[in-house]
Amino acid sequence: MTKTVQRPPFDIKERTFAFGVRAVKVAQRLPKTIAGRELGRQIIRSGTSIGANVEEADGATSKKDFIYRMGIARKEARETRYWLRIIGSTLMNDQELESLTSECDELVKILSKIIQTARAR
Repeated sequence: MTKTVQRPPFDIKERTFAFGVRAVKVAQRLPKTIAGRELGRQIIRSGTSIGANVEEADGATSKKDFIYRMGIARKEARETRYWLRIIGSTLMNDQELESLTSECDELVKILSKIIQTARAR
């Protein structure tokens, strides 16, 4: 029996939504210590904000507004990547955390490309 590799969705709205869900699940697994709770809050805030800002960008009223909101999504992705690295270095380091960090890296690149393309148009 072969194991199928689950690929992230192509649509940026779906992909950032799935990322937010995964961030919440990782936060729920963190230890119930002061550090675990605070880092969990941080990744929930920034990790779910990525998709929320992508959704806002989808309803932007102008190109400038679209670029601004995608820029906020990218900033939130970078912040999330930072918190995930802290978690991986201090509290938990497993395959799901590594996968989530890798997906966060990809989201930063994708959002950067979306912003670059929008600016060029």
